[in-house]
Amino acid sequence: MLKLERRPAPSVLMSWLSPVLAVLLTVLCGVLLFLALGKNPVTGLSVFFIEPIKGLRGWSEVGLKVAPLLLIAVGLAICFRANVFNIGAEGQLVVGAICGGAVGLYLDHGQGGGAGMITLILLAGAAGGMAWAAITAFLRDRFNANEILVSLMLVYVAQLLLSLLVHGVLRDPKGFNFPQSRMLSDGFLLPNIIAGTRLHLGIVFALLASLLGWVYLSRSFGGYRLQVGGMAPAAARYAGFSSRKALWTSMLICGALAGIAGTAEVLGPIGQLTPSVSPGYGFAAIIVAYVGRLHPVGVIFSSFIMALFYIGGELSQSRLGMPSAITGVFQGILLFSLLACDVLIHYKLSWRK
Repeated sequence: MLKLERRPAPSVLMSWLSPVLAVLLTVLCGVLLFLALGKNPVTGLSVFFIEPIKGLRGWSEVGLKVAPLLLIAVGLAICFRANVFNIGAEGQLVVGAICGGAVGLYLDHGQGGGAGMITLILLAGAAGGMAWAAITAFLRDRFNANEILVSLMLVYVAQLLLSLLVHGVLRDPKGFNFPQSRMLSDGFLLPNIIAGTRLHLGIVFALLASLLGWVYLSRSFGGYRLQVGGMAPAAARYAGFSSRKALWTSMLICGALAGIAGTAEVLGPIGQLTPSVSPGYGFAAIIVAYVGRLHPVGVIFSSFIMALFYIGGELSQSRLGMPSAITGVFQGILLFSLLACDVLIHYKLSWRK
């Protein structure tokens, strides 16, 4: 019979193979899922993983989803490396979208715009995300509150705040009473980087954030100090490092990146504030960060896989008649597959009679 035996040391090879095995296991579970629903599994997997990237337009739509996922996942990777479990990036995204969108609506008078205005709006969004993350950091620092619960509960506060604003002071008076703000002018929107597609400058911000995150964590003393301060507070105090600084630094970085992600959605494909600014990017980015092994470059691969889930889920609804929950099902399967495969990092399978 097969038994799990503890390895003498964690397997470095399995730590990198585990995400790949998790994706393959997710595909296998997808086959069983399509069979259970009476669908052709070959057609289903084709719609999920091949159709979204068949042409330039498909690649651009995937990139449109990669941008917010990658931005948030880089910030979460830094948080988790510092042993700060920020589960509320979704709320930080929403507040960033509120602040950036409100500043954009205030400055937009139907003319003007340009790089200077867009930069100011993005900075406002980053400040909003940082301020929302600072609430969690303050309560953890001052009262030792659990950051998981605090950040998660603040997500719902942020969503209700957005709903209140788009039903109230930010609602478009010419919008036939729909809960949405007026559309931003073209000069206040992020420019598209590929003609004829919706892929905007946000993907460049995301890739730049990934590169800078890698440099910070792997090639800077500040990143080393942050990781030591979070993972080994006693050792950090002995070395003169501050675990409080690790908490605040990681939370503010994550909040800023989530706020930029939310603002980029307002300045990009949406063009206005609506109650559904995010389809759950902040929560999906948690899976992205762990599949990417909490590495700022590794999350590029995992954010691409997650973006395929979003686009594939939308296509499967229209072409195969699948339920709207199919994207969340695949996300959950990927998470549980990763947890199962991670067991092999510390344990190995052995055959015993």
